Amino acid sequence: MRTHLRRPLALLLVSLAGASIAAGCSGIDDTFVPNQDIAVAAVSPPAISGGTLAISGDGHTAIAADPDRDMIWIVDLEAGALKAKVALEEGDEPGRVAIDKSGRAHVALRSGGAVASIDVASGKLLERRQVCATPRGIAYEAAFDRLHVACNTGELVTLPAAGGPATRVVKLGRDLRDVVVDGNRLLVSRFRTAEVLVVGLEGKIIQEQKPAPVKTFDPFTGGEASFEPAVAWRMVSRPNGGALMVHQRASSSPVVIEQPGGYGSGGGCDGSIVQTTVTEVEPGDEEVPIVIPPVGAASLSGTALPVDIAIAPNQDEVTIVAAGNNAILRTSRASITIGEPTGCDPSFSEPVPGQPIAAQYWGDHQLAVQLREPAAIYLPNTQQTIELPGESRKDTGHDVFHKSANGFSSLACASCHPEAMDDARTWNFNPIGPRRTQSIRGGILATAPLHWDGDMEDLGHIMSEVFVNRMGGTQLGPRQSRLVGRWIDAQPVLPKAEVADTTAVERGKELYFDAKVGCASCHSGAKLTNNDWADVGTGKAFQVPTLMGLADRAPFMHDGCAPTLRDRFSPACGGGDKHGVTSHLSSAQVDDLVAYLETL
Repeated sequence: MRTHLRRPLALLLVSLAGASIAAGCSGIDDTFVPNQDIAVAAVSPPAISGGTLAISGDGHTAIAADPDRDMIWIVDLEAGALKAKVALEEGDEPGRVAIDKSGRAHVALRSGGAVASIDVASGKLLERRQVCATPRGIAYEAAFDRLHVACNTGELVTLPAAGGPATRVVKLGRDLRDVVVDGNRLLVSRFRTAEVLVVGLEGKIIQEQKPAPVKTFDPFTGGEASFEPAVAWRMVSRPNGGALMVHQRASSSPVVIEQPGGYGSGGGCDGSIVQTTVTEVEPGDEEVPIVIPPVGAASLSGTALPVDIAIAPNQDEVTIVAAGNNAILRTSRASITIGEPTGCDPSFSEPVPGQPIAAQYWGDHQLAVQLREPAAIYLPNTQQTIELPGESRKDTGHDVFHKSANGFSSLACASCHPEAMDDARTWNFNPIGPRRTQSIRGGILATAPLHWDGDMEDLGHIMSEVFVNRMGGTQLGPRQSRLVGRWIDAQPVLPKAEVADTTAVERGKELYFDAKVGCASCHSGAKLTNNDWADVGTGKAFQVPTLMGLADRAPFMHDGCAPTLRDRFSPACGGGDKHGVTSHLSSAQVDDLVAYLETL
């Protein structure tokens, strides 16, 4: 029998200093370690995304997508029983669920590139439609009986709910997350930057919104700490229009690496450099591109990885799912969305019997919480647990990565590496300087030494220096550390978008391997890096980063100076001809080179 790690530990693979992690993490053995709970899942579970629960039109049937087991569970909450299960293809990673007026559940298959449509009454899989490489959000529009799917690769795909191919595909830009139908408009969130796009009926962006930055008290300096909007885990529809978005705020003030308790306990309501908050999204009527900061909100303490939010039908209560604390926070809507955004919500989080990943209200103001491990639906009002027959996915590496670092704050590894990617932020570290968070997907451990500065030689170094000294966490044992490495090694780069212009990609590939241009002289080998240091016109030598999954990693460079890949080739940011010899390339050739880089 496998057991699992229950202590609230987390590894910061560095959010900070833009770290990767270390090499030499293979060769995991299964020998017993006294006084430690260790679990090794037979199938390495995917990173937590959350928001995988929906309630059907009858008000008491739950449809739970299970990305760990590639399963859809249909549960009668009134009877407390499983009605049906729908097995999907291995590696589909089912995510968001939308219910239509005909009783069909439509599930976005995050790694399967498709939407699965299921008849809720019979529990039968009706259709599987390919939509894009990486579907994330999905919403049902009753007025036209159609679905809208938002893709990480930038497409907004519209297709009929009753079945059949897409009727429209609109390119809105990468990193799309959730979709909300708001009258005759769609609200589409961006995952890492917490932006909201207001899209008109014709598919045109008519507004861009982003939560406003805030300032709060810094207990270490006695001054102010600034926080900017970051990772938007979930956006849901409000019953009276608009949306609620639960997201992170991240410190934009200098982060002191060495301070009492580590930087996981300095600044903000619970002492973390990452906070959880909720923003009310209220689109205006302007039919022109405009930036409108939504209403800010209080900080929610003890809510690491706020992967879902649910709002009661009467709108007086909201529930935040804190996957990093094995808890939910049920609080009044007014306490978190009205008043000073620098305030702290006084509510206390409520533990649940497992790791929560989603929540929905049902029936008469009742709540259902989906648990990832063990697989179950938990009903907090009655403290009933409806167990689901899915095999265990307990995994120490996964557990450490997603837990709050000190057990009570809002900071976990996955806070800055959401879904094993990155938070698109450049942190200002004192005394290191600006460092862009790096993605850890695609076997990053083989590129040691790690961090932009190459100052972390192996995983043990990261554990002692980053996790213990900087995060204030408890030292993990060597086997626990190796299992974190095992889990990271299992996270692949995201699926690539279909290439629109293959001839441009081929021309760009020729330029990439052209000895005069010189890209491949450093970005070579299986991981597209020579694991060496290089000064590419930035005034200091940094580790040559891997280019795997590059299209999903904007902004670029160690200090995030290039918002796009094309900006990386500007002399002001990219280092000029010290960073590959590209000054002789025409604008069209740079476009070709970028087209190729986006396929890596």
